[in-house]
Amino acid sequence: MRRSTGEGEHSELGGRAEIELFVNRLDSVESVLPYEYTAFDFCQASEGKRPSENLGQVLFGERIEPSPYKFTFNKKETCKLVCTKTYHTEKAEDKQKLEFLKKSMLLNYQHHWIVDNMPVTWCYDVEDGQRFCNPGFPIGCYITDKGHAKDACVISSEFHERDTFYIFNHVDIKIYYHVVETGSMGARLVAAKLEPKSFKHTHIDKPDCSGPPMDISNKASGEIKIAYTYSVSFHEEKTIRWASRWDYILESMPHTHIQWFSIMNSLVIVLFLSGMVAMIMLRTLHKDIARYNQMDSTEDAQEEFGWKLVHGDIFRPPRKGMLLSVFLGSGTQILIMTFVTLFFACLGFLSPANRGALMTCAVVLWVLLGTPAGYVAARFYKSFGGEKWKTNVLLTSFLCPGIVFADFFIMNLILWGEGSSAAIPFGTLVAILALWFCISVPLTFMGAYFGFKKNAIEHPVRTNQIPRQIPEQSFYTKPLPGIIMGGILPFGSHQMYYMFGFLFLVFIILVITCSEATILLCYFHLCAEDYHWQWRSFLTSGFTAVYFLIYAIHYFFSKLQITGTASTILYFGYTMIMVLIFFLFTGKN
Repeated sequence: MRRSTGEGEHSELGGRAEIELFVNRLDSVESVLPYEYTAFDFCQASEGKRPSENLGQVLFGERIEPSPYKFTFNKKETCKLVCTKTYHTEKAEDKQKLEFLKKSMLLNYQHHWIVDNMPVTWCYDVEDGQRFCNPGFPIGCYITDKGHAKDACVISSEFHERDTFYIFNHVDIKIYYHVVETGSMGARLVAAKLEPKSFKHTHIDKPDCSGPPMDISNKASGEIKIAYTYSVSFHEEKTIRWASRWDYILESMPHTHIQWFSIMNSLVIVLFLSGMVAMIMLRTLHKDIARYNQMDSTEDAQEEFGWKLVHGDIFRPPRKGMLLSVFLGSGTQILIMTFVTLFFACLGFLSPANRGALMTCAVVLWVLLGTPAGYVAARFYKSFGGEKWKTNVLLTSFLCPGIVFADFFIMNLILWGEGSSAAIPFGTLVAILALWFCISVPLTFMGAYFGFKKNAIEHPVRTNQIPRQIPEQSFYTKPLPGIIMGGILPFGSHQMYYMFGFLFLVFIILVITCSEATILLCYFHLCAEDYHWQWRSFLTSGFTAVYFLIYAIHYFFSKLQITGTASTILYFGYTMIMVLIFFLFTGKN
């Protein structure tokens, strides 16, 4: 029988098949700098093929490597020694390795292990009798000089020495499988869980996994020995089917009824907005049109008011029409990319078992969707009366993608400087640039060619030669208050969605909410005889991105414990990329 791997396809296990455990990058919620497993002084694999990563994995900083932990199916191991690490604090190299290990425990860096392409989870009880499953486990923990237990040190009363680090140098691994009756008997792995522990092995050569925890005083000197051990056991699990083997990772996730409650809350907002739009369309417009049909004289026809007074200025080209058309083109590209990616994910093409598939799909789609971006930008720019088509197509190709790439490149330089695994290799950067310049840009030019070739969008009414004077506006119909109010509704619902079906539904709700909020506010502004609606309609829903930025800043200071200048710059650098993408996406709606 084939052995199971960490790269993708499952395999059936025979009686004595070897099971490989792979290790991924280590990361921390207190630092956004992930590091490769080999950056730490842990036990290393003597040999083994490193799985190849796809584009999405590389962009997310995933670095999967073979580990020295190897098991034989259905063979129980107890307190098996993997390796021993010795540090002499008087040696500069050893001291540096030990200090890096201490700093990682202080920042609560987490291991991420993989068995048969499944994350190995650490499940533990929390308050209210709930069980939390984490797809990672900490290197260790720290007791402060005031005796305060940080992070995982709260799980055991044995961790009590002040100003001391406790390293989890032992893991109890439980692998669950079910027997399949095919042509020949075999088994499939359906779950992998572990429990990290700390032992100061008295006999390092023959460890027994008993005694006090492995402590490293912050002021320790001399020789320090850390023995890494593991125990593994196999358990038959008949209730878990192969197709649902990922479900155990969701044990601690919000329950489905909470997700539906949040979605119903969003649907109520959509129904309210839909009702408002329908009322305006059916009552107000219908009444106005009926009154027009009943008019007998031109004197009556001149008694116009509200939005009808600006019919001769409504299609007047906006200021900065070039920039607006470019934003609309880029927004169309992002909107279609998001829709198709989530749709494919809903159909099951982007399984979580296929690591990095979601990001890879999004990037490839963005590259291939240059044509609609160029077409939409060209059509709008031509309808605005623009004639600088070369500038328009160049800005569509390079403005927004260029801002994102420049931000991304600066963040990557910082990651390179910090030696993080999230730093994109130079070859991958060249590949991304090649996709952009060699595929996306020509497709954008093609779309722009067809967009400019078509006749300009015909307006139903003529535009007056002399612009109408806009009367004094009330506070609520002025541009800024209206834009600020318009961004609140789409931002109103916030919930973490871990299933693509929920996420796709919320995506549709967001699109509808943005569109209807924009229609409503545009109507109110036109009734106030303000015909500068083009930019306002884009910024009304696009302002949701500003609320997103404010929330990200609030989350940084209130929820996160990120330390260090580099980590802070990285957090806000990547946040600004998301804000720009979200601005273009919501503004296009």
